Amino acid sequence: MSMPAMKTEVTPVAIPQTPSAAPVVSIAPKRAPRAETYAKMAKEAAVRVVPPLIVVALLLVVWELICRRAGSSLPPPSKVFKDTKELIFDPFFDHGGIDKGLFWHLSASLQRVAYGYSLAAIAGIALGTLVGQSVWAMRGLDPLFQVLRTIPPLAWLPLSLAAFRDGQPSAIFVIFITSVWPIIINTAVGIRNIPQDYRNVAAVVQLNPLEFFTKIMIPAAAPYIFTGLRIGIGLSWLAIVAAEMLIGGVGIGFFIWDAWNSSHISEIILALFYVGIIGFLLDRLIAGLGKVVTRGTAAN
Repeated sequence: MSMPAMKTEVTPVAIPQTPSAAPVVSIAPKRAPRAETYAKMAKEAAVRVVPPLIVVALLLVVWELICRRAGSSLPPPSKVFKDTKELIFDPFFDHGGIDKGLFWHLSASLQRVAYGYSLAAIAGIALGTLVGQSVWAMRGLDPLFQVLRTIPPLAWLPLSLAAFRDGQPSAIFVIFITSVWPIIINTAVGIRNIPQDYRNVAAVVQLNPLEFFTKIMIPAAAPYIFTGLRIGIGLSWLAIVAAEMLIGGVGIGFFIWDAWNSSHISEIILALFYVGIIGFLLDRLIAGLGKVVTRGTAAN
């Protein structure tokens, strides 16, 4: 007798599904409100600007109080402004000859500085590289440089006038011979302080002399070079003012000397103010260029 077949029922079991990964939401960093950014910038600017302004204001007050007394040989700031108001508000007048506004005198001086300083920068970096790279060049040239750099700038002026027989190239030569020495010395120091590892790498990759100069020497020595360039631009501006007092013509140095001969003390004070401001701006210009060029270099 056969047994009846038993029917087995399979109950389907639900398998839990793995939940899909939740989408990742990136949260952008919260930006500070624009007003807070501007307030921060204004605060940083105030920290830099306000203290010098306070010091200058105090100095002006002291100057005013001292020079307002009877018998004072120097004019107070109020009289300086009153006497030079036309020069301040109209620096572009040109009545011919040397009767020009301060803009033209400053422009002539800056052009001479640009010529002389550019020549000094080119010659100084080239000679400094030679002295720093070659032991024989250092032994032969460094003592000569150390002697020549101690000669005062104006001592070169009679010699340059005798050689060039013209005030313009003579002034440019005085600027050149005054500003070239710190550039040479600092460049040579920078070249001598290039790490030996850099030289080893250059030897391994077999850089030719030009590639070694442009890719190793100049970048590594750049901070030293710009130190010399900053010193040189300051000396250039000092030298041109002194030289123009003697060579005459249009220039801020001659303007100061002419004002002295005319007993215009207020004009001298105004010119000195412009000389100081422009000298400061020239120094900041070279310093800013140095920060851009030397960023990421090994030397510091």
